[in-house]
Amino acid sequence: MCVFDHREFDHHEQVLFCHDAATGLHAIIAVHSTVLGPAVGGCRIHPYPNDAAALTDVLRLSKGMTHKNALAGLPLGGGKAVIIADPQRDKTPDLLHAFARHVQSLGGRYYTAEDVGVSVADIATIREVTEYVAGATRDPSPFTARGVFEAMRAAIKHHRGSDSMAGVKVAVQGLGHVGMRLCELLHDAGAVLFVADVNARAVDEAVAHLGAVAVDPTQIHALEVDIFAPCAWAASSTTPPSAI
Repeated sequence: MCVFDHREFDHHEQVLFCHDAATGLHAIIAVHSTVLGPAVGGCRIHPYPNDAAALTDVLRLSKGMTHKNALAGLPLGGGKAVIIADPQRDKTPDLLHAFARHVQSLGGRYYTAEDVGVSVADIATIREVTEYVAGATRDPSPFTARGVFEAMRAAIKHHRGSDSMAGVKVAVQGLGHVGMRLCELLHDAGAVLFVADVNARAVDEAVAHLGAVAVDPTQIHALEVDIFAPCAWAASSTTPPSAI
């Protein structure tokens, strides 16, 4: 199928398919818009089941970054990158350097950053080859969690007339870097927490330290709560969500 006919293609300015035989790199960089400035968006490393799934994800995510940066009033456009690999098995400095060379080849049209499967340390490795990198010194997860929390407060205020989270029932699906930090913020604000994760240790931590109620991961979305926060990957390890 032609990229231009893809259901998620939305006037993207550039889609770059990247390959390096020596390292086995297979990646896609999507520049959705540079109208407001250089495209900025993280790099996601995931073992996608096929190229089509990776393309769908990067097209969606890059478009989402355009909207996020514009709504935030930043002089930045939207872009995203995906590397088709298992971050636990395939990620090496050589692979990251190969990806960085492709980022560098865009001459500043796209700046990469952390995303799922890419750590602050990985970004530092990428920066060894390209200058077009953002976020090489701090984990962005706490800021993401804070943004989600403030959005919840705004929604509650619109619905109830007050932004107090005391007594608000929130179901959090996924207790990774963002989900757990979000739960901490909600707990401190007095919310009633319901949590689920395939990682039993993370659930136990939330129950023990945050007073959360553990819920079956297959049922968390169906709870009768005030707010549902989907912070997890899809049930299948090979099909990630494309959350904006």
